[in-house]
Amino acid sequence: MLNFFHIAKNTFTESVREPIFFILLITALVLIGHFPSMTLFVFGDQIKLVVDSSMATVLLFGLFVAVMSSSHTVTREMHNGTVLLLMSKPVYRWTFILAKIAGIVFTVLVFVFLCNVGSIISLYIARDQFRLDMGAYYIYFAILIASCIFGTVMNFMYSRSFASCTTLAVWIMLPVYCAVCLVFKEHPGILLRSYMYALVLLFFSVSTMAAITVVFATRLEMVANLTVCSMIFFLGLISSYLFLRDTGSAVLNSICRIFYAILPNWQFFWLADALATYQPIPASYLLWAGIYVILYVSLCTVWAVVVFQSREIARDTL
Repeated sequence: MLNFFHIAKNTFTESVREPIFFILLITALVLIGHFPSMTLFVFGDQIKLVVDSSMATVLLFGLFVAVMSSSHTVTREMHNGTVLLLMSKPVYRWTFILAKIAGIVFTVLVFVFLCNVGSIISLYIARDQFRLDMGAYYIYFAILIASCIFGTVMNFMYSRSFASCTTLAVWIMLPVYCAVCLVFKEHPGILLRSYMYALVLLFFSVSTMAAITVVFATRLEMVANLTVCSMIFFLGLISSYLFLRDTGSAVLNSICRIFYAILPNWQFFWLADALATYQPIPASYLLWAGIYVILYVSLCTVWAVVVFQSREIARDTL
């Protein structure tokens, strides 16, 4: 258990320290913060634009974070001999894979949480289609700039990782400002509880993709992993359209149902349409989605362990 904890902790630490994680995080937060300014070009749909754009950004960038983290902490360690060194100690292969999945999922949790906090703040910035809360807008970007300055100072004076220190500063300041907005600012024109449920569902979807990326990271390089996961992501978005149609053949229908069951259906986690029509999202839906994710991640974990058990590690270090 101690080995599992240390490997998961090191996986999370190394993922957050990677410059690509910081670039993706800051890019996503900047985009989310700028989405309210685009509401000046719509009429009456400013909340829908912010919600749809923010959720799409979190989902897409979360995919990139999952793939990059798994490639940097699994594929690269298999090439530089780190995994071979770990296997020479009392560390089982299944412990290594489970710890890697746990560390990457926690990394994704941090990324999605900060993006979701930024999405909630964006709702308070977009007051209506003709007016923005510029004070909230400036404070939001001032927090990002102050976090970068903090990371720069810590890197220059104490040789700390710029990416991890900046992420820590954003993790502290952005949720505090979000709490201030929730308490003191005018309530946005949306079912806030349902919106938070929808944001939790985004974390479920990205966590599922993180587990899938670890499976392929044991066999594929970063580019190939990103390509395969992107295909799974795209097919999962349209799986209902592709595999739930009547093809006129019982055999083909059965094959389509099998593919539909195997592929993760990302539409289960995308409830922007329900938010746009002000339909409440019940807590029971969140519960069933969580059960679905647990089962799917468990299946991917078993798959990753089986694949990694037969992998020849020493060959990658030559």
